[in-house]
Amino acid sequence: MTATSTRPGGAVPDLRAATVTQAPGPGRRPRRLTVRGIAFLVVGALIAAVYLLPFYVAIVNAFKTDQDASLHPLALPTTWTGAAFRTLFENSDFGIWTMNSIIVAVFVTLGRIFFDSLAGYALARLRFPGRQTVFALIIAVMAVPGVVLLIPKFLVINQLGMYDSYSGMIVPLLVDAAGVFIMKNFFESIPASVEEQARIDGAGVFRTFWSIVLPMARPAVVTITILSFQGSWNELAHFIVSTSSPNLTTLTKGVASLASGALSAGNQYPIKLAAAFVMTIPVAVAFFVFQKRIMNSSEGAVKE
Repeated sequence: MTATSTRPGGAVPDLRAATVTQAPGPGRRPRRLTVRGIAFLVVGALIAAVYLLPFYVAIVNAFKTDQDASLHPLALPTTWTGAAFRTLFENSDFGIWTMNSIIVAVFVTLGRIFFDSLAGYALARLRFPGRQTVFALIIAVMAVPGVVLLIPKFLVINQLGMYDSYSGMIVPLLVDAAGVFIMKNFFESIPASVEEQARIDGAGVFRTFWSIVLPMARPAVVTITILSFQGSWNELAHFIVSTSSPNLTTLTKGVASLASGALSAGNQYPIKLAAAFVMTIPVAVAFFVFQKRIMNSSEGAVKE
């Protein structure tokens, strides 16, 4: 029903109260796959297969017998068995390796979150002489292969009396150049007006960083957390030059030692791949849990 208003000369429809109904537009036709689209799908499927094939081989062969894994590495197990896992846990120090890796990964991850954030904030917000030079040196460190630093790292750790100890395993890994670079770039994307409002309210530099800016950098912090945990969990070269005691062996050194075939006769493919499979689980779980929060947009509001 259309409302009307009374005017001289008769009733005139009130256009403001009139309801206009628009006819729905025609439905969109489904997009047809072109030759280029099919080619991209095929290439993507091939790349995915190349990346997933090693995980498939590791999983299926971990549940095989040694003979079955040697003869048919790509086929599904003829008889599923967990003998490789029982041998791994009962006849090796896998529990000690796991505990050492957890200790190192936790402390290194927490240290990198704190120190990388501090260094990134200082380079992004504080004005001090040589700031650009320090940042350039950090970028230069990222270009140096890690193997080049192994011997100097061993000499420094040994000279400081930290060789073959948890401190020698953890302290040199507490800061990494890539983490500082990520945090600096993210802090620069946060509006400076947020910090100005905090300073007006009486907050100091560290209080502004800790209570205001760092919570807004949660996506970058999540990214640093995942990269730090993954990097310290998978680290091998540093632990080779920093420890020699069996009680300080990490998962990476322990799994690498299985290649010597000390547990049993044969190729021991199931045992090695079972160890690799178990070692991969924590990193895979952490990545899939936090993947949606990696380097998302900054959070928070600007106080006007």
